[in-house]
Amino acid sequence: MPAPQNFKNHGRVDPPFHFFVLPVLGFNFFISIYLIIHHWPEHRALLLWWIVVSAALLVLALKTRINDLKVQDRIIRLEENLRLSSLLSSADLAHISELDIKQIIALRFACDSELPGLVHKTITQGLEPKAIKQNITNWRADNYRV
Repeated sequence: MPAPQNFKNHGRVDPPFHFFVLPVLGFNFFISIYLIIHHWPEHRALLLWWIVVSAALLVLALKTRINDLKVQDRIIRLEENLRLSSLLSSADLAHISELDIKQIIALRFACDSELPGLVHKTITQGLEPKAIKQNITNWRADNYRV
């Protein structure tokens, strides 16, 4: 059974993506550059095309990952805005729009009982996401983050 989630272990790595897809596509790109340097006159059109396709595949993989994370962040923002609207006082609720997306994403780890105080502290002191996470005493795990 994995250890409970906290500030030190909440980061996520997707092994198939980070340890297979990216290394293979990166290696493919560098091999195509190596081959064009060492075999330029023989197959220049094919090797140039290989570099273009290799770069396109690498950009595709990176953009896909970035877009997935952006969608996930938007969903988290929606979920947390609903949660905040039910837990905050009307005075703090009026200042929700002052929180940026990274602060909202960091606040999702706070349990319901400490969230109102942490939101107030974030609004008044302008806490950065790392500081927000460090101020959480009762960590609320997010095991579905990609």
